[in-house]
Amino acid sequence: MDFRGKKYERGSNWSDPEVVELLQLWADESVQIELESCLRNQHVFNRIAEVLREKGIHRTGDQCREKIKKMKLEYRRIKDNSKAPRGGRTWKFYEVMDRVLTSRPALAYGSLSSSMMAQQVLQGSMVESYHHQFASSALPFGHSQHPELMEIKCFSEPNMANSSRIQNVVPRPGFSALHRLRKKRKGQRMRDPLDDLLLKTLTSQRAMEERFLQMEERRFQRDLDVEERRMQLEQRRFELEREHEFRMFNVFAQMLSILKQSHSSSSSSVAMPRSLDFSQALSEMEGMGGGGGNLQEMRFRPLTKRRVDMHGFCNPNGFQRSPYLSARGNFANMFQGSTEEGYKAYHADKYDEDKNPNGIINFGTSENKLCFDLMSKRLTQTDMDLMEPSLLQYPDWKGHLFLREEVARFLTYYCKAPAPLKAENVIVLNGCGSLFSALATVLCDPGEAVLIATPFYGGITQSIFLYGNVKLVYVCLDSKITGTNTRPFQLTVEKLEKALQDAQAEGVTVRALILLNPQNPLGDIYSLSELRDYLEFAKRHELHVIVDEIYMLSVFDESATFHSVLSMDRLPDPQRTHVMWGITKDFAVSGIRFGTLYTENQDVANAVASLCYFHGVCGPIQHKVAQLLKDRDWINQVYLRANHARLKAAHTYVTDELKTLGVPFLNRNAGFFVWIDFRKYLKTGTFEEELLLWKRFLDNKVLLSCGKAFECSEPGWFRIIFADKTHRLQLGMQRIRKVLEEREQEILAEEKEQPCQSDQDGKADSTDEVIFVSRHQEPTCASSSNLGDLIGLLQQQMRSSDWLQKNTAEQFAQEKPEIYDVFSKLVGKQ
Repeated sequence: MDFRGKKYERGSNWSDPEVVELLQLWADESVQIELESCLRNQHVFNRIAEVLREKGIHRTGDQCREKIKKMKLEYRRIKDNSKAPRGGRTWKFYEVMDRVLTSRPALAYGSLSSSMMAQQVLQGSMVESYHHQFASSALPFGHSQHPELMEIKCFSEPNMANSSRIQNVVPRPGFSALHRLRKKRKGQRMRDPLDDLLLKTLTSQRAMEERFLQMEERRFQRDLDVEERRMQLEQRRFELEREHEFRMFNVFAQMLSILKQSHSSSSSSVAMPRSLDFSQALSEMEGMGGGGGNLQEMRFRPLTKRRVDMHGFCNPNGFQRSPYLSARGNFANMFQGSTEEGYKAYHADKYDEDKNPNGIINFGTSENKLCFDLMSKRLTQTDMDLMEPSLLQYPDWKGHLFLREEVARFLTYYCKAPAPLKAENVIVLNGCGSLFSALATVLCDPGEAVLIATPFYGGITQSIFLYGNVKLVYVCLDSKITGTNTRPFQLTVEKLEKALQDAQAEGVTVRALILLNPQNPLGDIYSLSELRDYLEFAKRHELHVIVDEIYMLSVFDESATFHSVLSMDRLPDPQRTHVMWGITKDFAVSGIRFGTLYTENQDVANAVASLCYFHGVCGPIQHKVAQLLKDRDWINQVYLRANHARLKAAHTYVTDELKTLGVPFLNRNAGFFVWIDFRKYLKTGTFEEELLLWKRFLDNKVLLSCGKAFECSEPGWFRIIFADKTHRLQLGMQRIRKVLEEREQEILAEEKEQPCQSDQDGKADSTDEVIFVSRHQEPTCASSSNLGDLIGLLQQQMRSSDWLQKNTAEQFAQEKPEIYDVFSKLVGKQ
C-alpha cells in the first residue's frame, strides 16, 4: 500500500511516541550529513518514512519533512525569545533539538577540497552503516540513541522502556574524522561574511520593530486623547440638554403665571437708530483732541438726539490738527478704529510657523486662506498668460467688453436669473469697497443718508461715510427673541420703518438701503420672502437698494440655500435695485481687487462708470478674471467642491471648540466667520470693557474683531474668522481659551470679594441658532417679559432641539404611569 499521498499533506497529528521515533531517525549523524550535503533531500525523508512504516507508523515523506520543519521553527522561536529565561523552556523536545542543531556539521559547497572531503565521508563507513541500518527493521541505525530521546520515550510509553531497540552507546568508526570536519566547518562558518550581513539585517529589523512600536504607542495615545475629548463633548452636550429642558419649563411656568394673573407686562421700547454725521464727528473730535480750528463751518447739520460714539473708531487723545490738511483730511488722519489698530499690529508681528511662531494669528480679517493651492495652480496655467496691445491700453471705463459679457453669463448661471443678464448692465471696478464709494457718491448728496442694519461690515463706514460724506442711519438689531423676532439679530420691515421715520423726523433725507446677503458678520441668508419684503419697503419710500452678495458662493452646507436678488422673476423696482459681487471672497483671492455691479439703470451705470477712471482694473487682470469665470467645469467639479468641504471642516472645528468652552455663538453656514457671544466675560457690560477684552486677545497674539467695529448695539459680541489652516486654528483657539479661562477666574475672584448682585439688565436672550444660552440671558421673573416675548422664546426653545420628539406624552405614560394618571385627572378638572 502506498502511503505517500498528496505532495504537501499536513493534516495528520503526531503522537509523542511517533515524534520520538521520528527524532531517533532524523537525529542520526549520518542522516544529518546527507541532509546537509545535498540540495534536494526529499529522498532522505522518504527513506525515514519507510523505516517508520516498518515500525507500524504510517507517515509519508512529506509529512515527516513538514513535522521536522515545524519542530525546527518552534525550536528557533523559543531560542530567539531573549525575554524567556533558560529555565522557562518547557518544550519536551527542546533539549534534543538543541543538541542536534548545535552540533550539526556545516558543509561549504563552494570549496572543492571540502566537497571532496564530504564526499569521502559520505562514501565511507558512515554512509554504508546508514544504508545498512535503513535496511534493518530491528535496529534502525545500529548506534546509540540520544539520552533525551530515551527519557522522552520512557515518559511517553512506559511499556516500551525495556524494549530491545534501546541500545547502549557504541563507538562509531570514523567519528574522529567527522568531529574534525565539524570543527573545521564551524570555524569557516563563523568567518563567513554572510554572518555580518545577517547580523546587520537582524539589527535593522529590530530597529524597525522598535520604531513601529513607538509609532503604535503614539497612535494609541492619540486615540485616547480623541476619545477623551469626545467624552468631554458628550458630557457637555448632556449638560446643555438638561439646561435646555430647565429653560423650557422655566419659560412655560412664566407664561402660565402671566395668564393666571390676567395681565401682561408692556413691551420694551425699540432702541432708537443711530446715525453717523460727519460734521458732528469732526466737531466732537476737535473738542476731544483739543486741536483748535473751527470745524463748525462745515455745512452739514448734525442729527439731533443722536449719539456718535467716537471711541469705537478714532483716537483723539493727543491729536494735533495739521495745518496742511482740511477738516476732512484731519478726520481721516484720526480714523483708526480697532480694526485698523489690530491690522497694523498684525502686519508688524505676523505669525509664521518657522520664522515667527510667537507672532499674531489673524482671526480678524475676512479672508479665505484654505484654497491657495487650487487658485495658484489655476491662475498659472497657460490660458491665463496673454499680453495683447488692447490689454495695455485704456479700456472702456465700464471694463473690457469680453469681461463684462463673461460676468453677465456667470451671474446668470450662479444667481439663477430667470432671463440672461445683459453685458451693458455690468460695470467693473477694483473691489466692492470702491463700488460702495461710487454708489454713495452718485446716489446721495453730502449730508444725505443710507439705511443699514447693525451689526454690519465696518469697511462700509470708510467707503460711504469717511470717503463720501454720506451718513449712515443705523437699524439697530439685537439678540433678544420676541414675538416678532424668530431669530437673534433679525431684520424686519417694522424696524426699517421705525429707523426711517426717526431719521425723517430729524430732517435727514434717506436715499438708499444697504443689504448684505449673506450677512457679514452674522452669516444670515435672507429668504426670498424676506428679500421681497425689503424691496417692497424700499419701493414704497423710493429708496435705492444696494445688495452686496459677495459671499454668495461661500454657502458651504447643503442645508442652507442662497437666493440672489437677481433670481426673482420680477423685481419690485428694477431701476433702483443694484447688485454687487466680487471674486475676493468666493475665489479666495483678496489680493486681486475686482468687483462688479449689475444695474438696469443706465444713468446709474454711466455715472459709476465715470468714476472707474479712479477705480479701474488693469487689462491683464481683466483677462485672467474672464478666463477664470468661463471655466465652469473647473469651478463646479474642482474648486467649489473642495472649497465648501474645507470651509465646513474648519467651521466644525471652531464651533466644536466653542461648544467645549461653553461659549454661545450663532450657528450659520455661510461666509468665513462665526458671531460669538463673549458677554459673560464682561463684568459691567460696556463697550469700554469689550475693547479691553479685545486688547487682551491681541496681547495674547490672536486678532479678533469686536462688536463695536461692526456697530453692534450690544457689548460683548465678537467675530472670528475660521477660513484658515488647521495648525493656525488650533494654536489660535488655544490662545483664546487661555484668555477666557483667565478672565473667568478673575470674574469669580471679584464676585467673591463683592456682594452677590443680580444679573445685569439689557443682555438680550439668545436662542435657536445661538447654540448655547448663558444663564444670565434667561428671563428671571414674569414682570421682565411680556406674554408675546415668552411665547416667541418658548417656540424657539422647542425648535432648537428634539426634546419633544424624545419625550412624548405616550412615552411619559409608559415610563411613569402613576404620575401621568394624576396629571390627567388634574387636567380633566380644569
